[in-house]
Amino acid sequence: MEWILASASPRRRELMGELVEKFDVLVAQGDETVEGMPTPKELVMILAKRKAGEVALKAEARGKAVVGSDTVVALDGKILGKPKDEDEAFEMLSALSGRTHEVYTGVSILYPQTNGERGELTEAECTKVQFERLTTEQILAYIATGSPMDKAGAYGIQDGGLVKEIIGSYTNVVGFPLELCRAMMEKIREKERGE
Repeated sequence: MEWILASASPRRRELMGELVEKFDVLVAQGDETVEGMPTPKELVMILAKRKAGEVALKAEARGKAVVGSDTVVALDGKILGKPKDEDEAFEMLSALSGRTHEVYTGVSILYPQTNGERGELTEAECTKVQFERLTTEQILAYIATGSPMDKAGAYGIQDGGLVKEIIGSYTNVVGFPLELCRAMMEKIREKERGE
């Protein structure tokens, strides 16, 4: 089966490379407006499926499996997206300081079936992350690197010095849960083999 990753993220691209040797990248624009008040888990599944669906409609995706993914950070059930500006990044990092939050990643795979239809498998992973207690100086120095600006919750797990403990999947916090993706791909391969 040929694969497409519907994401511009270099981190997701790197992790996808651990699962399949060869894949294409087609970036989903991804409308992120969602009606109602979905839970963080529901939201990432909706957005991952939407991204995969958008790319699956492109001519280049015909006959290929498309993987969409979306990650959010949630603190006390409240979703923290990407910060709009440095002030918002400061607010988010201050709120996360010394506390435990959840990172949810939704993964959706739309894959070709023998009957010409597209099959769909969408799941989500949750990891608990405990932050170090950060000083104002540490937060400002981190914001000055520019790293928080394109990340959910205003931080990247790979940046170091922020996280005290992780309970669950590390790659989930990076934005692409390898264990979950591997299991989903295996389910699809089993269906292909008619098991």
